[in-house]
Amino acid sequence: MTKPLADATGPDGKPSKKNTPKLRDGVMKRGSTWSYVIRVKDPETGESKPRWVGGFATEDDAKAARDEARVNARRGEYVDRNEITVGEYLDMWIEDHAMEIKPGTLEDYRISIRLYIKPHIGKMRLQAVRPSAITKLYRDLLTRGGRNGKPLAVSTVVHTHAILRRAFRDAVVVHEYLSSSPVDKAKRPRTESQEPGMLWTPAQLRTFLEVARSHRLYAFFHLAAYTGARRGELLNLRWPDVDLEGRQITIKGSTGVVDGQHIAGTTKSGRTRVVTIDEGTVTVLREHREAQEAERARVGDGWQGEENGHVFTTAWGGPIYPTTVTSLPAKLIRAHNEPQDKDQAPAEPLPYARLHDLRHIHATTLLLAGIPVHVVAARLGHADPAITLRVYAHVIRSAEAAAADVFAQALE
Repeated sequence: MTKPLADATGPDGKPSKKNTPKLRDGVMKRGSTWSYVIRVKDPETGESKPRWVGGFATEDDAKAARDEARVNARRGEYVDRNEITVGEYLDMWIEDHAMEIKPGTLEDYRISIRLYIKPHIGKMRLQAVRPSAITKLYRDLLTRGGRNGKPLAVSTVVHTHAILRRAFRDAVVVHEYLSSSPVDKAKRPRTESQEPGMLWTPAQLRTFLEVARSHRLYAFFHLAAYTGARRGELLNLRWPDVDLEGRQITIKGSTGVVDGQHIAGTTKSGRTRVVTIDEGTVTVLREHREAQEAERARVGDGWQGEENGHVFTTAWGGPIYPTTVTSLPAKLIRAHNEPQDKDQAPAEPLPYARLHDLRHIHATTLLLAGIPVHVVAARLGHADPAITLRVYAHVIRSAEAAAADVFAQALE
């Protein structure tokens, strides 16, 4: 904050040496606080101009800030002093990026900012945030950042770190409020690498699909298992994107729910992809379409779907809420493991698994069968095969263990 020099005069109207502040190496005291001045070259005109910054409690604080400002000025990284707070900046940042962030992600960012960031550092001046303040934020969240002061999950804190890293990076590169990001130097909590395991064997997956066959959304779970597609991608799938003759589906986008409203957006990678399907899956989709047409005939004018609409709908043609298909696997598994008929012989119990685990089972099965990583990555919609390598490193390592024997057998 720039403060003009006060006129100091004696009784005769002439400058008083006693009251005139003395500038020593760019630092001087103004009233009860200290200020510094440096010369900064205007990048457009090349003209060097003085920049006054004040409000420091001690002379040492002003000198330290002066030295940092001089270094930044020499590098061309000097930024003018700004009073914007972290909370004000994040409000502006989230609105600026609303167009490029998917609706579900945007809502997730807003919740994290409101619950975990603003209550702790929202009132701090953005330019006053140091790495130690960010580290303290993470420590506080881990110990008492949850509901009713309970500890917050490490994964949630790591997610909060990802939001701050992106926001503060833009404060440096886009808005030029900062010369460097304090988030990059903060100590974030360590997480154990959680690699998805082979939750079900192929036989157990077949058992689950047999259990699901009696449900009207059986085709949804079959397609999820046989393509590895994400939940939102399948709920967004429309019949024109299903080529039964060519045995392939085209995944163009994803759907989610924000504030009770269905929102359609791009895929996670932002790209359209074509996924091949087998003849058995073609049959399942044909049967599903026939069942959907029968439902439409029963409902008549009350049908909510459009012509050639979504592949998966409610019984009256409306969009399906993501939580509906997410909760179904647990109910189906429970029905299998705990039959209502007491006289019925107990079945081989199925381990509980999430809907998203069908995607992991698809990828793991293909990799163990020797399908190249880049082919699996393309089916899953990973933007880079390196993502597949990282997520399924344990599967690839197990395949590598047999590589030496395979080579030796090939030569024999």
